[in-house]
Amino acid sequence: MYEDIINEIKSNLGSNKELNRKYLSAQAEVYKDHPDGIEIIKEISRLMWDCLSEDEKREFMEFSQNENPIMDILNDIYYDIENGKYEKPLEKLNEFMETFPGMFEDDKVSEYHYFTNPLEEIIFRKYIGAKKELRYIPDNQPLLDLYYVYGFLLLETQQYDKAEKYLKKALKINPVSARIILELTEIYKIHTYSYNEYFIRTSDALQYAYYPQDIARCYRNFAKYYIEENQMKTAVALLIYSMEYEANPLAYTEIKSIQSRNDDFELSLKECIEIIEDKNIQLGVNPFILDTLNEFIKEYEENKLYNQLLYFLELKLDLTNDEETLSKINEIRKLNY
Repeated sequence: MYEDIINEIKSNLGSNKELNRKYLSAQAEVYKDHPDGIEIIKEISRLMWDCLSEDEKREFMEFSQNENPIMDILNDIYYDIENGKYEKPLEKLNEFMETFPGMFEDDKVSEYHYFTNPLEEIIFRKYIGAKKELRYIPDNQPLLDLYYVYGFLLLETQQYDKAEKYLKKALKINPVSARIILELTEIYKIHTYSYNEYFIRTSDALQYAYYPQDIARCYRNFAKYYIEENQMKTAVALLIYSMEYEANPLAYTEIKSIQSRNDDFELSLKECIEIIEDKNIQLGVNPFILDTLNEFIKEYEENKLYNQLLYFLELKLDLTNDEETLSKINEIRKLNY
């Protein structure tokens, strides 16, 4: 039904943009009370955009950037958050969210996502995929950050149910964001009766993670799970391996604490790897992510898109620390600067 209506509307559009705008406005009025009215009017709005002149589009975009409540509230609170002051930002966000109408909500036809970079979209398409027509939330509407920051502040103040609600909203927008999934695991570590959800979510985060600190955090999460299971040797192996990606002082302290009570837990890196593989836990970065990074690097190098090339080379270097990638980065920087 929806597709038939949209196809009929499109078939009645001509080359005169002004007449098209009047016709589309009339159709929006006709279908406002239709069972599929929300989806129909959204599509009419997209068709209306195509009827605008370049000057009108530019004017609209300038207005959108100047009148941007999400960007305004985030800019207002970031300084305090970065300095570990959460009370005022939470008060401001509580007040903001009371009147926030919501934006880019999924409907019967479309689902809305935002990806930080092309790598995340490839990961999404590989492991999850869109069930409906995929539409992108614009860069100038940081809805993902709004929900993530609010969820984080709620978690920090132990409002676990509400924190889970908003972190899940953020995760719906970007289902492959390791940072969001890892924040959710903090709730499941504290606020649930079992560690099953905690373990499953951590496995998801590790599959999608492409920053070393996120990978390390996944292994620290797994270590926490095995401590609860009283499998201390496995926990130590995971903590030691996590240090390959981030030299976290808390992980080091935990390793020494467990080893002080267990003389036989002095493990080599090779022994740690064997223990992790025996538990069927992914070892290091997902190979699919490295393969995809290499494909991006090849593509951007062939097309001499040096800024994009540097971005993906630096991601790869953070994960692999290999000399060839470092050498290429230095070479590109000389060319580009």
